[in-house]
Amino acid sequence: MRLKCEWSARAEHTERIIAAALRAADPAAVVGRVLVRSGALLQAGARSYNLAGFKRVRVLGIGKAAAQMAQAVVAALPDLTLAGVLITKHGFAQPVRGLQILEAGHPLPDEAGMQAARQLLAAAGQPAPDDLIIFVVSGGGSALFTLPVDGVELADLQLLNQQLLRSGANIEQFNTVRKHVSQVQGGWLARHLFPAQVLCLVLSDVVGGALDMVASGPLLADPTTYADAVAVLRGLHLWDGLPPRVAAHLTAGLQGRLLETPKPGDAIFENVHTILVADNALAAGAASQCAAQLGFNPLLVSTTLQGEARAAAAAVVELAGNVRRNAVPVAAPACLLWGGETTVTMRGNGRGGRNSELALAAALLLEEQALQRVRIVSFATDGDDGSSAAAGAVAEADTVQRAARAGHNARASLAGNDSATLFAALGDQIHTGNTGTNVNDLMFAMLY
Repeated sequence: MRLKCEWSARAEHTERIIAAALRAADPAAVVGRVLVRSGALLQAGARSYNLAGFKRVRVLGIGKAAAQMAQAVVAALPDLTLAGVLITKHGFAQPVRGLQILEAGHPLPDEAGMQAARQLLAAAGQPAPDDLIIFVVSGGGSALFTLPVDGVELADLQLLNQQLLRSGANIEQFNTVRKHVSQVQGGWLARHLFPAQVLCLVLSDVVGGALDMVASGPLLADPTTYADAVAVLRGLHLWDGLPPRVAAHLTAGLQGRLLETPKPGDAIFENVHTILVADNALAAGAASQCAAQLGFNPLLVSTTLQGEARAAAAAVVELAGNVRRNAVPVAAPACLLWGGETTVTMRGNGRGGRNSELALAAALLLEEQALQRVRIVSFATDGDDGSSAAAGAVAEADTVQRAARAGHNARASLAGNDSATLFAALGDQIHTGNTGTNVNDLMFAMLY
């Protein structure tokens, strides 16, 4: 039986839909469902591992959800003596039995990430065919697991990352470049771990589900090339301003003077079994189901929303307007949902993130179109929306006027990429804290 949707309950509805999405993508829960233990056998998807046949079992991992994922792995192996290293973001560490937890910088790589990468490789030891390495991978791993190629310095990578961040590059573009300046990403880690048996568990933060792009694919064959990386940088108008050592390395690769990243069919991937444990579609589906239980007519529009945050806001408001005016494609009360990850091309030096920028752009459009009794929510499932110190924000038709009364010009804030300052002043930010998961962003519009 559906509940009656009331505008006055919109804050509670927002909280419940967000909570449902985050529960569905809980790292420990999703890993726990994938790993099934029966005596000496560990079943992982379609693959079985006879634990009695391995001399060593190591647990390694990278990403914002590394600790929570590893906790579930360890829980499935309570009788084994385990060792290993996990690398996660500063402030994201949690204790995991038998494992060393290291913290590093994100979104910009730092010296701690380089040292942690070396420690992770050392923890793998000299892999042998009778070793089992369970490797957990989640979003954020590209920056956290940092080991630049010879001839490229950490400072070069930091500047490259800053350039890509400000350019509005999407994750595929970003990681295509990263793979070609790393000793461990783009499949290179698989070479370090060969010939061990490797079970790779992936919690995806990549729109469209390309697993080789999650954390820049350290254990997966790389279909991209040096030519692709150079094309990305030229397309973003970054090539001429690259750090010289990065440009020299990529030029050498383009000219065939360097080995390409490992490609499909390489023998180093024969012992690697990869399982996707959760992604954006899982969280979005749970959010949609919760909306239905709250009495909305839910419509999951897409889980591949990308592009500039402002353009995405226009698409969200356009569909909300169609529902309000024409009851198409669903009638109110409705909850329209999107998953994905937008980008922001930085034009100002304000404080914000892609989700708060989307929400502010949506607020301006809601006011222009006089769309009442509509709330638009945009948030990052990891709880970390850029420099906003929040997960995202909510927008309604009166957001712009309320901001003006508080001394903030919404258009000026959007132009300066300062959406977080405005929403903080209104108390309209979404605060989840560190959620422990990372499956991109969710956006939803509730129409009452």
